[in-house]
Amino acid sequence: MAEQNTGLNVVKHLVAVASGKGGVGKSTTTANLALATAAKGYKVGVLDADIYGPSQGLMLGVPAGSHPETLDEKWFIPLLSHGVKVMSMAFLVDDNAPMVWRGPMAAGALQQMLLQTHWGELDYLFIDMPPGTGDIQLTLSQKAKLTGALVVTTPQDLALLDARKGIEMFAKVQVPVLGIVENMSTHVCSNCGHEEAIFGAHGGAKLAQQYGTELLASLPLSLTIREHADAGNPSVVAEPQGPAALAYGALAEAMLDAINGAAGQAAPSISIE
Repeated sequence: MAEQNTGLNVVKHLVAVASGKGGVGKSTTTANLALATAAKGYKVGVLDADIYGPSQGLMLGVPAGSHPETLDEKWFIPLLSHGVKVMSMAFLVDDNAPMVWRGPMAAGALQQMLLQTHWGELDYLFIDMPPGTGDIQLTLSQKAKLTGALVVTTPQDLALLDARKGIEMFAKVQVPVLGIVENMSTHVCSNCGHEEAIFGAHGGAKLAQQYGTELLASLPLSLTIREHADAGNPSVVAEPQGPAALAYGALAEAMLDAINGAAGQAAPSISIE
């Protein structure tokens, strides 16, 4: 449980969803994973920690121009969409305003959204991380007691190279990696049904084996997943019994099992050098 006197005081588990590079579908995975976890009866929130390129508001169908209310001139009240609490930098600035900030300013904004959002009671708060291993990642590791991290990658060698850096970064700050999510693992042609591993095969499994963690899911490259996300109605709620929703549901189950398995281990102390 997080420290008292912050908005995290009754949040049970904080799960970072990270990637070494952009473009691997991390934000789409975060949104659908959060909704799949909520569908199992848990209280869920999503923090969009990608300060420079926030996308959770769009993906979760928050109307453009929405802004959080405040409480006691100290707390942000997160917005609610599809039964999930959401907070994002996109709710605090104009949609088209670029965040021309140096790293410490972005890290300060993350700290404010993380600790000064009145999350209330949550079982799981998913944190959609920006790509890379910089100020945002270090700030999160210092300011919050993370239950663990999921690392999203594609099977492509270039993505796996950067995913390794993400795993090594979490090891340095003593945050357990709950598992690997291999996104865009195969593509099924919508016309002929032919399935092809266009980004390579088995990369996520090899990465998980190399670092002694689990491959929690292999998710498809799907036109409908993209269309649902762009429409603010992710696959888990758009087609609850569809193949994509079932895949995200299985990912949620695997994540919950990984968290329960990690619960028996000693909690790490955070040390940044």
